Amino acid sequence: MKSRREFLKTAAMGATAIGLAGCEKERSMPVHDGARRKPLVVSTWDHGLAANGAAWPLLADGGAAIDAVEAGVRHTEADPAITSVGLGGSPDRDGHVTLDACIMNERGDCGAVAFLEDILHPVSVARAVMERTPHVMLAGEGALQFALDNGFSRTNLLTPEAERAWQQWRETAEYRPVVNVENHDTISMLAIDQAGNLSGSCTTSGLAYKLRGRVGDSPIIGAALFVDNAVGAACATGLGEAVIKTVGSFLVVELMRQGLSPAAACRAAVERIIQTNLRADAMQVGYLAVDRAGRSGAFSIRPGFNYAVRDAGGGELVDAESWYATDIEG
Repeated sequence: MKSRREFLKTAAMGATAIGLAGCEKERSMPVHDGARRKPLVVSTWDHGLAANGAAWPLLADGGAAIDAVEAGVRHTEADPAITSVGLGGSPDRDGHVTLDACIMNERGDCGAVAFLEDILHPVSVARAVMERTPHVMLAGEGALQFALDNGFSRTNLLTPEAERAWQQWRETAEYRPVVNVENHDTISMLAIDQAGNLSGSCTTSGLAYKLRGRVGDSPIIGAALFVDNAVGAACATGLGEAVIKTVGSFLVVELMRQGLSPAAACRAAVERIIQTNLRADAMQVGYLAVDRAGRSGAFSIRPGFNYAVRDAGGGELVDAESWYATDIEG
């Protein structure tokens, strides 16, 4: 029987032969390559269905993709039942809810905030950074001050339910954050409007009970999100550290530029993580992408990642294929 190290080394060696040959595998992947037409919106996880529902009226009325991706994830940020985004998000290990977000339009303009507290809609602050400053990212106290100066108000984001869960965690966790396949975060959204322009957004409260000050991939352009209007757009969800180390969303878009379909490009980016992480089986990362033709596709390290799709024909939830077909124990 092979050891885990030998197994992952063998898998990684097989993954090196991806290139354009990855196109051969796309037939077995969820790819919406004909019926889906502009406008189109896709987003990560099952809560993406409601987020897409909030974005869709703007797209259907001929609105811009950038407005849709902001409106869509704002819906998730305001939902206290979603414990990885905005209001009701799990706090860090010291009990503070800290937020990261980014947004990017068809021209390559982008904005981001990191380690932001007490603001209900960090994605809108990120857009304000994009449109009202010469910068891309503001963080911490500076991001908060900018938000307040631009008309955003303070909101207590730690709900009683999230606080109780945090207190229970403290009783047994010995003050150590746990990073595993169950502790994923984020909603990411991509849209194509009727004019054929692409935009994307990403927002999160980050890993539950993380070290204070930890920032994942969600505010980082090229990692959590990348848009190239000539090619397509991609976004990420899951363990941000793994996404940052491989500049995942930029990689997906570049692979689409080379000729891979969205699904095949997402798979190749996942394989890059598999190649460089001997413990990749213990983490979750999923990529989601769309191209200019309106095709969408996704792929993840482990089973369980899904994404929501919405166009004029309606909405649906799609289960992404994964590197590991079933959960691996031990």
